[in-house]
Amino acid sequence: MSLVRAPRRTLLAVGALAAALTLSACTGDSNGRSGGGGDTNFVTGTGGISTAAKGKRTAAPQLAGKDLTGKPLDLADYKGKVVVLNLWGSWCAPCRAEAPYLTKVSEETRSKGVEFVGINTRDPQTGPALAFEKNYEVRYPSFHDPIGKLILKFPKGSLNPQAIPSTIVIDREGKIAARALTALDDKQLRSMIDPVVAEK
Repeated sequence: MSLVRAPRRTLLAVGALAAALTLSACTGDSNGRSGGGGDTNFVTGTGGISTAAKGKRTAAPQLAGKDLTGKPLDLADYKGKVVVLNLWGSWCAPCRAEAPYLTKVSEETRSKGVEFVGINTRDPQTGPALAFEKNYEVRYPSFHDPIGKLILKFPKGSLNPQAIPSTIVIDREGKIAARALTALDDKQLRSMIDPVVAEK
């Protein structure tokens, strides 16, 4: 009996997440603002980019699964690197708009110890997502997370992804340093990444 209930709870939680993402997907205010408020340790600046001071960051969740080709992908393999996580879907127009910038900045920052990893969501099949990556020359891997299980792992009240697209920067200690809930250009991406790269 309890074995039947657990999956049902999981399905309800995933369903709630899917509904929330449907409401926020490819939408939101023009600045990508999201409530941080209360006792959170992050500040949302102009342009909708939220940052957390080095001593007040929340640990990123452990993310493991398969990439779009079915190979194992584990965020733990990037320990000691600055990681840029981008939540995207092939069906999302703002994701298409920011893809060339993500590709460009990923190539520019790799030599500085920065790794990009995508989280592809709400693409039930991998075909459209793989076509998206080919079209935009995306060379970094993406988790295939069609129903948002990985997204649910982010702690509430942290700089968690709340829209599609979302971009999160994880520092070398595995903590969430910055987040944007809107499509970004190369300058906005660098404004999130460069300060974290410069940290000692």
